[in-house]
Amino acid sequence: MATDPTGPIKPQPGIMGIAPYVPGGHNLAGHNKVRVLSANENPLGPGDAARNAYIEAAGSLERYPDGSSHVLREAIAAAEGLEADQIVCGAGSDELLNLLGHAYAGVGDEIVYSAHGFTMYPIIAQSVGARPVAAPETNLTADIEALLAAVTPRTKIVFIANPNNPTGTYLPMSVMRDFRARLRQDILLVLDAAYVEYVTAADYGDPVDLVRQNQNVVMCRTYSKIHGLAAVRLGWCYAPKAIADVLNRVRGPFNVNSAAQAAGVAAIQDKAHQDRSRAHNTRWLPWLSEKIRALGLEVPPSQGNFILVRFPKESGRDAQAAIAHLNAHGIIPRQMGGYGLPDCVRITIGLEDDNEAVVDALTEFMGQA
Repeated sequence: MATDPTGPIKPQPGIMGIAPYVPGGHNLAGHNKVRVLSANENPLGPGDAARNAYIEAAGSLERYPDGSSHVLREAIAAAEGLEADQIVCGAGSDELLNLLGHAYAGVGDEIVYSAHGFTMYPIIAQSVGARPVAAPETNLTADIEALLAAVTPRTKIVFIANPNNPTGTYLPMSVMRDFRARLRQDILLVLDAAYVEYVTAADYGDPVDLVRQNQNVVMCRTYSKIHGLAAVRLGWCYAPKAIADVLNRVRGPFNVNSAAQAAGVAAIQDKAHQDRSRAHNTRWLPWLSEKIRALGLEVPPSQGNFILVRFPKESGRDAQAAIAHLNAHGIIPRQMGGYGLPDCVRITIGLEDDNEAVVDALTEFMGQA
């Protein structure tokens, strides 16, 4: 007799249809030294100030954390020139994205996102009973005409990652302003700006401006990238006061732990570490991109701390073969099948020797050794 995988207690309709999020790998059997380039982590790690603050927080583990993250929000506000009461902190920006989905969409609604956007967007939609709607991209870049065409009377939220993961492409501020102006006013626009600190494009602008100028825009940010604090799970969003109020009603009362708050305060004040991290990426991102393009592979221009590499479709030279070859050399990139890009591989910008190892391995793979 067949066994019901859900057991006697039934989840809400649609939950079992969710394909679970698959994070980047960190381990390779048989390799003493593994180069983890699968998760867009900061190769420099956190700054000393954040690390020391985290360790010091271990002295009071018996205490509940500050439920409002007051000191952290004040530190972010001071560093970014924002209003503290419009900042909401979360256990990673993905918690905040989830909270927005649960607060503003439900059964029968629709959530629109760009086709090759963060795979959490459709998961969020399905988890609240909404229908995920993927709008086609143009040249691996979000297309506002396609996004607007995907909007229906049921649309409640549009998620846009800018810069986008995994493509590294972006939309200029002029385009984002035009999109918001043409988007129905009762639709929430969520700007996922996880990689904003790495952007070098002059026309990118400041996503905070869209929040200030509208009552239906939220910007989400993370400590996992530029600050090197992926392990502590810390993120924040900047929202109109009414939306911040809603998020504070639905989030957990102690959703950000004390150690994360302490590390977050130290990290946001450590401009020197942010500058080092940005300078490292600004140097090695174009270097790695150009070296891999020289092998005859397509690498779209990236505004993140990673690159997307497209491989031929022929057997033995395709993306899966490339991943196997990189793995054999102790390198873990990210496969992109889950993002609708099965012929592509995403590679995080690593330390100098990591980047050189990637080029050496791919040169060998492409038969140009």
